[in-house]
Amino acid sequence: MVVQRPLRYPKAWPAEKAQEKGVDVALAVDFVMLAVTRAYDIGILVSTDTDLVPALEAVVGLGGNRGPRAEVAAWTSSRAAPRLRIPQARLWCHYLRADDYRGMVDPTDYTTP
Repeated sequence: MVVQRPLRYPKAWPAEKAQEKGVDVALAVDFVMLAVTRAYDIGILVSTDTDLVPALEAVVGLGGNRGPRAEVAAWTSSRAAPRLRIPQARLWCHYLRADDYRGMVDPTDYTTP
């Protein structure tokens, strides 16, 4: 399901691009709510946004040995934004390459009705 949020236009727009706000919060809420309802056994958070660490902590706190389990994914070449980590757990990380990205690209234009 595609979740869209309103764009925020900076004062310097169009020289500075508009930003979609609230997507990280929507992702965090879904990640936790789907874990609470046991909609998945393993949730893989594909992001290096540290704002999502509390969602990871919540799912790890729910899981224990009985699941659901939280894992992360990150780009192999992402030195500026390394994989997400939390101190109290060893999270499995799926390292993705450019080939992986090309294999999952969705060319659909979701802005058209």
